[in-house]
Amino acid sequence: MRGALFVLALLPLLARADGIDDARRRWAESPHGPLLERILPPAVEPGQLPAPASAGAKLTVQYCVQCHNLPNPAMHQAAKWPTIVERMVLRMEGKGNYGRLMADMMTGVKAPTPEQTETLVAYLKRYGQTPLDPKKYPEAYEATGEPFRLACSQCHVLPDPRRHTVAEWPAVVARMERNMQWMNRVVGTRPIPGEPQLRIDEINAFLAKYARKK
Repeated sequence: MRGALFVLALLPLLARADGIDDARRRWAESPHGPLLERILPPAVEPGQLPAPASAGAKLTVQYCVQCHNLPNPAMHQAAKWPTIVERMVLRMEGKGNYGRLMADMMTGVKAPTPEQTETLVAYLKRYGQTPLDPKKYPEAYEATGEPFRLACSQCHVLPDPRRHTVAEWPAVVARMERNMQWMNRVVGTRPIPGEPQLRIDEINAFLAKYARKK
């Protein structure tokens, strides 16, 4: 009985994995596949999404992976998600800003219904990035906060250090470093004079100082 229940619990994740595999097969068959695959780094798996069994997480996997790798809701703050989703839905409908090319790229892609879009936006907003409050963390704009500020602001709003604990931040920063390398962001791989350097130890030290306790 327990085995049957375990299998039933796995079915939604397996179905979502099939959706991702279908998208990757479509990318492989499309002349636009390499472009679509490079839009976002492969940073998160369906089971790693916040509240992975929720309707919002399921819709994120169902629709977002049709065009690019699965996005993490924390890649944008809540205020940005509605306009981003609106733009993405238009593209899924083949009405994006590339005219006929966009229609060709979206061949076989399905768009969410208005009700699904509302659920998707609510989910992304709920788990979106919490922006750093400069009044609470003035050090972020001082010399000791510069490594954190320069690195994180390349891709998204500066995150609130209390989003994670001291123990969690190093793994998060390591994942962000991999994402930056994948997206060809500045990571300071060579100490060339004048080149910005990704100073991981200093970034982690800043985050640890203000991280959530538990």
